[in-house]
Amino acid sequence: MAKPFFRLQKFLRRTQFLLLFLTAAYLMTGSLLLLQRARVALPQALRAPGSLQALPVATVALGVGLLDGRSLRDPHSSPDLLLDVDTLRSPLARLPPGIRWPRRNRSSLRRRWLHHLTSDPQGPPTLSPEASGPANHNRGNYLGCFSEEGQERTLKGAVFYDLRKMTVSHCQDACAERSYVYAGLEAGAECYCGNRLPATRVSLKECNQECKGEKGSMCGAVRRLSVYSVGLQQPGSKKRRTATYRGCFPLPENVTHTFSSSMTQANMTVEMCSGFCSQKEFPLAILRGWDCYCAYPTPQFSLRDAVDGALCSQAPETQGLPGYCEVYQTPVQDTRCTDRKFLPNKSKVFVALSSFPGAGNTWARHLIEHATGFYTGSYYFDGTLYNKGFKGEKDHWRSRRTICVKTHESGRREIEMFDSAILLIRNPYRSLVAEFNRKCAGHLGYAPDRNWKSKEWPDFVNSYASWWSSHVLDWLKYGKRLLVVHYEELRHSLVPTLREMVAFLNVSVSEERLLCVENNKEGSFRRRGRRPHDQEPFTPEMKDLINGYIRTVDQALRDHNWAGLPREYVPR
Repeated sequence: MAKPFFRLQKFLRRTQFLLLFLTAAYLMTGSLLLLQRARVALPQALRAPGSLQALPVATVALGVGLLDGRSLRDPHSSPDLLLDVDTLRSPLARLPPGIRWPRRNRSSLRRRWLHHLTSDPQGPPTLSPEASGPANHNRGNYLGCFSEEGQERTLKGAVFYDLRKMTVSHCQDACAERSYVYAGLEAGAECYCGNRLPATRVSLKECNQECKGEKGSMCGAVRRLSVYSVGLQQPGSKKRRTATYRGCFPLPENVTHTFSSSMTQANMTVEMCSGFCSQKEFPLAILRGWDCYCAYPTPQFSLRDAVDGALCSQAPETQGLPGYCEVYQTPVQDTRCTDRKFLPNKSKVFVALSSFPGAGNTWARHLIEHATGFYTGSYYFDGTLYNKGFKGEKDHWRSRRTICVKTHESGRREIEMFDSAILLIRNPYRSLVAEFNRKCAGHLGYAPDRNWKSKEWPDFVNSYASWWSSHVLDWLKYGKRLLVVHYEELRHSLVPTLREMVAFLNVSVSEERLLCVENNKEGSFRRRGRRPHDQEPFTPEMKDLINGYIRTVDQALRDHNWAGLPREYVPR
């Protein structure tokens, strides 16, 4: 009997120990769950009205050891859901020295705090009507919510997007720099500028999307603009662009018919004339004596027949008829070609805009979009390009809602996906330098000297130079229908070359729109000037390698009944 009794006693002892262990594990799990919910409940309590009264309760929690810095910080949580221990330890959260909680209140306070932790967390805080309105600090006046449902936008000057950091001030600064007086924000991330208010005002409640980079501020909605005036106090006003001299030109025969607006004033200056034309959103300010005219480039006044500037320095009465005038580019954009949209129906022809990296593909997209009025797509996604106005960058590249699709790909499979292609070719020497600058310093920067002097540059040339050649050869071999465009010809003869590209895309375009594109030809991604200390980056070995590829591509173009490479491609 003793042996079975001993076994039973041993079993009961083990069972007691096991029950004790399970009870402890259960209590620890429950504590962890409570603390997990505290991370959600406590920050909301702090944001709610009367949160200052709730701070001592949290302090009690710290005092009794229920919370510590580790339990309040979770590296995987959203920053909005973090409760900083420093906040709880601030003077507002501390009890004054010498003051203790009354004994009878401690249990009730703990129960209230525990009840708060176990209650269901509330949803995200809603903005009150006062909070949803625009803040007043460092901004011009808020003018209201407007609709842009029409065929053409009213605010269509400088346009840019920012999916992450758009703020009211950011948009106002950009508009101030371009001398616009109104800044309109749409869909939380889009900025539009202009000098005229949209015609249709709507309820403030319809502009209900927050700015992507500024919580609590409204930035319009879909086809709704939150419009602000641009004050002179804006930082962008300090770097406001000035008028740019375009040259001396013969006056057209019918000045009144050619120039849309005019003003005559004694002692007329360039600044006065440019300001007058900018206010009326004309890109050209034309001076002749005391007369100021505002205009767009047109077939009758295309700015292609400049004359010696000395002719404009003569007094108007000695110039003869029709006379000469000085032409200045105002800070505002030529907006006749800035409206763009997606194709209304899916394109039946899938067109590629193909080039080697650094060959000017982004610039060509800028020209095509403004000439055709349709967005271009991309095989890749570049947020920087999207923010600069390439809205098709976010669209899926196979959607067929864009007029053509950017690609740097080569190889039979990638090429045969497209029905036709514009093949853009640029001098490999310049393409390699441009792409190396982009890889090292972004779209607008220059690679620092350490990159050029390191092993990185020769390795880059050795691998990329062969790609320049194979890219062209593959598209010539596998492309179904091609239009070969040389970057240098596009720069030297923009309108005729662009007209050919637009015809290839089966879009009819007016001459005025092409002249508008020519007037806005630079776009947002052009490196200005050259670094003054630049030296020849290509060694004799690199030149021998690149020149061999140039000869190969030149012969391949001729074999496919295309003109050879331009003269400046000739080996150095």
